[in-house]
Amino acid sequence: MTLRQVVEAHGVRLRPFRAEDTADVVDGCADPLTQRFVSNLPTPYTRTDARWWIDVGVPAAWTGGGAAYAVADPATDRLLGAVGLNNPVPARGQAEIGYWLRPAARGRGLAAAATRALSEHAFATGTARLELLTDPENGPSQRVALAAAFRHEGSRRSAGSGRAGSRHDLLAWVRLADDPPGPVARLLPDLPGGVLTDQVVSLRRLAPDDADLMYRLHSRPEVVANQAPPVPPTREAIGRRCRLAESGWLTGEIARLLITDVASGEPVGSCGLSYTDVAAGEASVGYALLPDWRGRGYATRAVQLLADWAFGPVGIARLTAGTVPDNTASHRVLERVGFRREALQRGRLPGLAGARLDDLTFALLAADRRR
Repeated sequence: MTLRQVVEAHGVRLRPFRAEDTADVVDGCADPLTQRFVSNLPTPYTRTDARWWIDVGVPAAWTGGGAAYAVADPATDRLLGAVGLNNPVPARGQAEIGYWLRPAARGRGLAAAATRALSEHAFATGTARLELLTDPENGPSQRVALAAAFRHEGSRRSAGSGRAGSRHDLLAWVRLADDPPGPVARLLPDLPGGVLTDQVVSLRRLAPDDADLMYRLHSRPEVVANQAPPVPPTREAIGRRCRLAESGWLTGEIARLLITDVASGEPVGSCGLSYTDVAAGEASVGYALLPDWRGRGYATRAVQLLADWAFGPVGIARLTAGTVPDNTASHRVLERVGFRREALQRGRLPGLAGARLDDLTFALLAADRRR
C-alpha cells in the first residue's frame, strides 16, 4: 500500500500536517466531545501535545504502515480535522480508519467525505478491508460510518479503553474494496422530520435526557408485571438504554420512541419496534403508558402511527405483538388497530424463580389496519 501525500475527493483535501496547524489541532483535540470518544488523547490537550503529534506522532503513523492526514478545506487549505489508518494487518490487506473534526466543521458531512476519500484511495492502492470502530454511545460517528458505506458487522466486547483503566465495547463497521460506494441502506430509517404525529400524539426517538421518565414508567409494578421476566429494571440499565437509543436505531436492532401529548407537550409513555425476522420482513411492537394517560386512546394512536411507519418507510410485511394472556387492556389496544389473535405459545417466556409464562401473540398485516 503506497498512499499519496495529498488526496482530493468528495469536497475535501487530505494533506500532510504542518506546524501552522497547531492551533487548529488544539481546537479539535481539546474539545470535550473529541476528548470523550478519543480516550487516548492527553487531557488537558495543549499546544505542546499538538506539536508532538505533528512532529512525532504523524511520522510514526506513516512509519508503522498506517497514515495520518490533515483534513483541509480545498478553498483555504485550513485544517478541519484529521483522518488516518492504523493497526494495519498487511497479510489480510486490512486496516482501521479513524477521524475527528474541529467543532466548527461538524454537521456538514465532512467526516463522511474524508472517510470516503481515504477509503477509496486505500482500496485503490491494495487494501481489501477497512474497519471503523465506534463507541456505542457515539451516534454521530455511526452515522459517518453508514454515510461512508461502512456496514455494521457486530460488537467487539471490551475492545475500547477509557480513562482510568475502564473498558467498554466497540461497534465494528466494515467496508470491503468491492462494496457499493453509496451510503448503506438502513433497516430502520429516520422518522420523517424526526417525528410521527396524528396531531394528538407524537412519537420521537428516545434520548439520553429521557432516562428519569423511562425509569419511572418501566419500574411501575403493573408495567413490570407485563414484562418477561417480570423483574424491575435498574436506573443504570434504563439510563444506558436511553443513551444507546440512537445506536439501536442505526444498527437496525430496535427503534425506541417516546410518546408525547401534542397539546401539552407532556410525555405519555414509550413504544418500540424491533425486527424478529429480517429476511421475512417481520417485526414486533411494544408499548407502555404512564397511569394518567391510560384509557384515553393514546396507546391505540401510538401503535397506529408505529404501524403506518413500519408498513411504509420501513418496509415491514408483518407486525407481531406478544402479550401475557391476562393483559386484556393491551389486547384491546391491539385489536382496535387491527391486530388479530394468532397463537398461544405455552411456557414460551421466562418468569420468576424458574417459572415459565405463556405468550399470547397478535399479528397485523398492512391490509388489516383499522382507523
